[in-house]
Amino acid sequence: MPNVPVRPTTVLSVGGSVFRTGEDDVRYLGRLADLLRRIGRRRPLAVTVGGGRTAREYISIGRELGLTEIELDEVGIDVTRLHARLLAGRIGPPTPSHPPATLAQAVLELRHGSPVVLGGTEPGHTTDGVAALLAVRLRAARLVNATNVDALYDRDPKLDAKARPIRRIAWPKFREMVHEQSGGHAGEQFLFDRLAADQLARVRLPTAIVFGRDLPNLEKAMTGRPFLGTEIF
Repeated sequence: MPNVPVRPTTVLSVGGSVFRTGEDDVRYLGRLADLLRRIGRRRPLAVTVGGGRTAREYISIGRELGLTEIELDEVGIDVTRLHARLLAGRIGPPTPSHPPATLAQAVLELRHGSPVVLGGTEPGHTTDGVAALLAVRLRAARLVNATNVDALYDRDPKLDAKARPIRRIAWPKFREMVHEQSGGHAGEQFLFDRLAADQLARVRLPTAIVFGRDLPNLEKAMTGRPFLGTEIF
């Protein structure tokens, strides 16, 4: 029996920075769940959910208490799984109410129904990394990274008003940017996960970076239509 669904799969990574902002979260999550349910009926859809500021707050406390980096990663993973459970519960069946804890479990669940929602899996892997590994494993048609910026920029737009969006970028150049800007510590905020960039660059899997709270635009990116954001090829 093959390890992947016959139909092309879409993988979505929802950053914790958009999952819970403190502004209209319940309405946003309800609308996001409706969108994922609708798309998941038409095609296999796997979704990872990040921990965001909630995870960083717990990791900060844990670091002050002297927890190791592995233990801090595990704290963050627990938060991502809580977020995934909230979203999965709102989507409802056939989405498993208890998110898969491993890639193998996620692949198995996707054979039985869509969408499948999960958080982190193991220390050292962010949810972007999990999404990338899952996309490669499933031979996905595309991966969409829903984050708190509307595109990749040549400079930090929060620090430089002259920063310009990069609409299209090849994987080798993007991977180089990621490695320059990330250090790999628990709770770290960065452009994109290094593991994810390495895995996706190897197969040049089409990837989109979009603002996660613009749901009409997010739907376009997920369904392969022209979208506003950054295309990595």
